[in-house]
Amino acid sequence: MKKILTCAAVALAIAVPVTSVQATPSDDLEAFRAYFKKRFPDVPFNDYINGVYAIDKASREQWMEIEEFPPYEINVEQGETMWNTPFKNGKTYASCFGDDVAAIKAKYPHFDDKGEVVTLEGDINACRVGNGEEPLKWKKGKIADLSAFIAYQARGQIINAPEPKTAKELASYEAGKHFFYAKRGQLNMSCADCHVYYSGRKARADILSPALGHPSHFPVYRSKWGGLGTLHRRYAGCNKSVRAKPFKAQSANYNNLEFYETYMSNGLEWNGPGARK
Repeated sequence: MKKILTCAAVALAIAVPVTSVQATPSDDLEAFRAYFKKRFPDVPFNDYINGVYAIDKASREQWMEIEEFPPYEINVEQGETMWNTPFKNGKTYASCFGDDVAAIKAKYPHFDDKGEVVTLEGDINACRVGNGEEPLKWKKGKIADLSAFIAYQARGQIINAPEPKTAKELASYEAGKHFFYAKRGQLNMSCADCHVYYSGRKARADILSPALGHPSHFPVYRSKWGGLGTLHRRYAGCNKSVRAKPFKAQSANYNNLEFYETYMSNGLEWNGPGARK
């Protein structure tokens, strides 16, 4: 049995050539899209922003009923209040991000002049610290509320993470790509195992979502959490699920992974915040 599983894993790895060290980021993107087009031929490209609800009809029907009264609605409102509330020095978040809230989300993630990945949540706390305020906790609470408000204004805009060009940018991209495909934890599983190779199959009672479009709908209100959480909160949860020690939110590991997943979702629409099981 072990031999059969090993052979199957090798076959799957060959079927998805995005892990090739010879591939450029644009090669990876083309192969990633082609893989999911072949795996789920009846799913329209932009429907991948809906995660598992793009591939399972019964789950989608339940989700659409939930979306009639979105559980994240109050979080968006709380985020708007935060946006409009001045800091102690009289400035607001607009002093860091500009007045056009709808233009913010689509700028992230991106590279700084060192070739390191910058995230929206990272800049939210950088803005606070720069204005004499305490930083917020990374995974949930106020930072997720503000991120939800910003994401909501950007709905319908196209994901367009920048092409890595410099050696340092490419190194960050490759680190994120490596993290996505690397095995970890006692279960010896990677992000790709669940969300590429076995996407659409069941893990216990849950259907594994396609990786294509993963970052599009964050932050997310999860029924399991009973609240809203950031993408890095979800990364930590996934690491725990395979019995691996999670990395810190906004660590280079998770920032690079966020960039890789976002770049692989280029061309889809931003659709946050979302609601999931």
